[in-house]
Amino acid sequence: MKHTIWIVDVTNRDGVQTSRLGLSKLQKTMLNMYLNELGVAFSEFGFPTTNHEINYLNANLELVQQGVIDKTRLSGWLRAVEGDVELAYRNVPGLKYCNLSMSTSDQMLAGKFGGKFNRKDILNKAVRAVHLAKEKGALGVGVNAEDASRTDLDFLIEFAGAAKEAGAVRFRYCDTLGYDTPDVIYERIRKIAEATHIDIELHCHNDLGMAVANSVMGARGAVDGGSDAFINTTVNGLGERAGNADLVSCLLAIVHGSGMKDYQLNPNIRLNKAWQLAKYASYAFGVPIPINQPAVGANAFAHESGIHADGALKDRRNYELYDFEELGRGEPEVIETGRVITTGEYGGIKGFRNVYEKLELEFKNDAHAREILELVRYANVHNQLPLVESELRFIYHHPDIAAKVMTITPHYTGEEKNA
Repeated sequence: MKHTIWIVDVTNRDGVQTSRLGLSKLQKTMLNMYLNELGVAFSEFGFPTTNHEINYLNANLELVQQGVIDKTRLSGWLRAVEGDVELAYRNVPGLKYCNLSMSTSDQMLAGKFGGKFNRKDILNKAVRAVHLAKEKGALGVGVNAEDASRTDLDFLIEFAGAAKEAGAVRFRYCDTLGYDTPDVIYERIRKIAEATHIDIELHCHNDLGMAVANSVMGARGAVDGGSDAFINTTVNGLGERAGNADLVSCLLAIVHGSGMKDYQLNPNIRLNKAWQLAKYASYAFGVPIPINQPAVGANAFAHESGIHADGALKDRRNYELYDFEELGRGEPEVIETGRVITTGEYGGIKGFRNVYEKLELEFKNDAHAREILELVRYANVHNQLPLVESELRFIYHHPDIAAKVMTITPHYTGEEKNA
């Protein structure tokens, strides 16, 4: 069977760690819905050891149980520490997929752990964490090597092999500082795959501007070494520091890149959902899509110079590698220039009904309308943004889930104040 390249989107885990940015729990839920429509294999949807994530995580797993999220598996991130595994499964008992993270480079052992642990210590910690996660009911466990690109290759092979023997199904190679180059990561990943025969995730940062190139070449290395490849992405390339590998760019590189025709992409991917996803993430994060962003930027299909415009009009293939329709672009966007009725945190029932009538959604009775209105009001407070159509529809169809994801109780005991 031909080995496949899959996508593990980490926007809801790594993307939300972008300094100065973030998403509400409703926005994270909507992102999972959009990723499911796109057909990505996994969404790393959050942190099961973090108190303010608990309701959101459990509610999204309910969406999986209900068949609403049916293509994308939801995976949690936690440290490869037994205490974290215990806490994660106490908070989110229905968690079926998780990635356990451990720093592996000598730099991290000395500079992060202060020399308290050696290589044998961190290997044993990771193995024990995998065993425990399996005992708690995890169906799929991945093990992360943080700072893998600066870790000795022989130790990485030993680490990945031990994780596989303990029951892990994937090994995540983290280019945590964006240090690798495409030729180097290809060779390192191919050697790990050949030595261990474990499926390999590529988690690449963009500090040198090569996150997409490194991800694609790392995936080729995994497949050429006899393993499935799982590329970690974020929508619009957001992420810590200079960001992560951009989701749409990685997909297009696999589908249209030179030399990629023999590499198989997850067949569930529906590229025509890419434009919608990119726009939603841009709105939710409050970060405009760069004008020159591949595929989804305003200039991705724009031509001005005489030679280019003439060539594109004669045959789009002269100056366009792929079609805008393939990404779900091309439909005109309607902007209201007359009277506009919106609904927000201070909205009333008549304006609210008008908004939902335009969406062709009806209420059973006045009590039903007022219940949804209260949720919509709260969602506006929760997001601190006007709601978009997909959010309004989600609240209408899944009010119980919407209420749960927006419910956060701060963990505060007041012990210090009373001491």
